[in-house]
Amino acid sequence: MNVRRRTAAALAAIAVIGAAAAPAVAAGPSPSPSASPAPGLYGTADPQYDGVWRQSLALLAQDTAGVTPAKSAVDWLTGQQCADGAFAPYRADPARKCDAKTPADTNSTAAAVQALAALGGHGDAVEDALAWLRSVQNKDGGWGYSPGGPSDANSTSVVIGALAATGTDPGTVRKGGESPYDALLTFALPCDDGDGAFAFQPGEDGKLTANADATAAAVLGALGKGLVTGPGKAADAICADPADPERAAANGAAYLAGAVAKDGYLTSALGGSAEQPDYGNTADAVVALAAQGGAERAAKPLAWLEKNGPKWAGQGGPAAWAQLILAAHATGTDPRHFGGTDLVARLTATGPAPEPGRASVTVTAKAAESDEDSSGFGVWWFVGVCLVFGIGIGFLLSGRNRKRQS
Repeated sequence: MNVRRRTAAALAAIAVIGAAAAPAVAAGPSPSPSASPAPGLYGTADPQYDGVWRQSLALLAQDTAGVTPAKSAVDWLTGQQCADGAFAPYRADPARKCDAKTPADTNSTAAAVQALAALGGHGDAVEDALAWLRSVQNKDGGWGYSPGGPSDANSTSVVIGALAATGTDPGTVRKGGESPYDALLTFALPCDDGDGAFAFQPGEDGKLTANADATAAAVLGALGKGLVTGPGKAADAICADPADPERAAANGAAYLAGAVAKDGYLTSALGGSAEQPDYGNTADAVVALAAQGGAERAAKPLAWLEKNGPKWAGQGGPAAWAQLILAAHATGTDPRHFGGTDLVARLTATGPAPEPGRASVTVTAKAAESDEDSSGFGVWWFVGVCLVFGIGIGFLLSGRNRKRQS
């Protein structure tokens, strides 16, 4: 889900498509490896743009797979929270109070809420984060990446996921009489002019442009689901003009089903480069398709991911391994036997050893060494995506990212 702005030089470096999905919008200097990664953090790449996002996905994925994350990993995440409840992508000095210059964002905050709610025992942190999210809701019922920014489909959807994960009915969270679902429907394209897809947000001319990344996020949002979801009931992939969120979700799933029908994956292109497989968006599409129409709907892209995903995740790092685990979970697939790869062990190899007691995870030296980490790949993707966003179409990273066209 999301986007980052920067320079054309960064965009050129991103011909490597499909980094770990991350939030919706961000900016900053070019990423560089961290000299000394913080204890408890998954991955060794610079966390400046995606630290909280990738940590949240890693914790969610481990919990989903029956693994109790290390206390140090959970403490790292909770230590990133500001006093007002918000999270920024990364705070190098958590002891320093957040201020007006702290780049708190809805994507990092909503992802952290989903992770901490799943783990349990962090009620105060979760409530504070939810209160902050409510405080920055836009008058149209949605959320932008940054407080006060225009609503977008990715950010609105990840916040819906945070609300749902904490037992809150997203439809009851209103601003000016509008709910998050009302905002999402404004991004839905009609069947005869976009095949039921969602746009990230309107362009400068007010027109909506189909966006596969935004569509995958919005399908989950319209269903009232978060990043972790299981397979839904089987449903036909058809499109009909949306009258409610459930219909809009079905339309979005129909669009995604059509997009992966030929090759089994989504594609992306940046800076005039040729289209390439977009692994992160394909993983998101698998989750969306399974959630809306059952595991069978996602069978083809899932098979493609089982064959090609692990190599990508070895470059993408913790968030990428987590995305594959969440895709496996959504389809009822064993993440420990995903195309011959133990995704859980590979994710665990990028961070501190999990707590004993739930599920044992064997992490071999070979697995650990082969993960060339981390989110460096994902960070470059985010920077490039944001560039595209800033150049004219214009959520943090997505990896999580997103303003990817497909």
